[in-house]
Amino acid sequence: MLYGIAAAATALLLTALLAALLRAPARRLRLLDRRRQREVPLSGGPAVVLATGAVVGAGGWVGLVPPLDDGVRDLLVAGGAVAVLGLAGDVWRLRRRALAVGTAVAAACVVPYGETGVGAGLLAVGWVVWVTFGFRGLDHVDGLAGSVGMVTAFGVGVCAALEVMDGFAVLMSVLAAALTGFLLHNWHPARVALGGCGSMSAGFVLAVGAVYARAGQGLGESAGVLSALTAVVGADVLLVLVARRLHGRPVPRGGPDHLAHRLRRLGLTVPAVAALLGAGASSGVLVGVLVHAGRVGADALWWVVGVALVVVLALSRVRVYGPRSRRASRSPQVSASLRVRSG
Repeated sequence: MLYGIAAAATALLLTALLAALLRAPARRLRLLDRRRQREVPLSGGPAVVLATGAVVGAGGWVGLVPPLDDGVRDLLVAGGAVAVLGLAGDVWRLRRRALAVGTAVAAACVVPYGETGVGAGLLAVGWVVWVTFGFRGLDHVDGLAGSVGMVTAFGVGVCAALEVMDGFAVLMSVLAAALTGFLLHNWHPARVALGGCGSMSAGFVLAVGAVYARAGQGLGESAGVLSALTAVVGADVLLVLVARRLHGRPVPRGGPDHLAHRLRRLGLTVPAVAALLGAGASSGVLVGVLVHAGRVGADALWWVVGVALVVVLALSRVRVYGPRSRRASRSPQVSASLRVRSG
């Protein structure tokens, strides 16, 4: 218990410090998020990745945390590879196809096929890619990706602890703390952002950790628990995919069509959007953890799925595209606030 608290506190403070120290180098290197009204340095991603890896790795070496098993070590290495891939995407604007293939290869290397079986393992690889890109899509509103990631990491950590997977539980608690330290700089108005480096690696580690926690259990219930743990991410990706297909827009093409964009259209402030979606993520995580622990029946998962579908259906009616002429006539401030480099 004490080592978990010490590791989490160290990760929080180290992330907050690194995010601040790396801001100036990120600006000099023009590593900036231009999707907001102002350019924000992408120093949060490297800070979260470095702090999480350093605390978990060093903690296992000096005995602060339990010795890391092969699964945790492999996940740290694969998560680092995804972080490098995301950083390359931030710097060179890599195509989504390249990012997806790289993420799938990393996921295929760490999914526990021995417990899941080959078929379910391949499904898990696809789900990991889905969640990874879902977290990447959340990092366009101040405080959103950090809030959702923090509560998701906490929920996955509880599931891992219930399965007596101490290494994964510590990793998730450290990641949750690191994202909390990042939020100290990312809450509106944000001074740093995650970028692909931080958002993709966080989503990847969370998704694979959740797969490990549910490995060897019923496929149907496991799919429901995993969906509940990542309800906001799944709803956001589903909404974007359906909206773009229905409006004849290429799926890889970015646009102001995510959950947060639509809530902003309805008049919510940026902090209110982050708080509302963070609360939604917390609700889904709570249900997922309770079902995993056997405290409530699996039928509760249908409520999460139903609410998510209702939200997607309701927000899909919020107009976000509009005619080209009207988009061109928007004021510079509105255009800047809705501009998305990759949605």
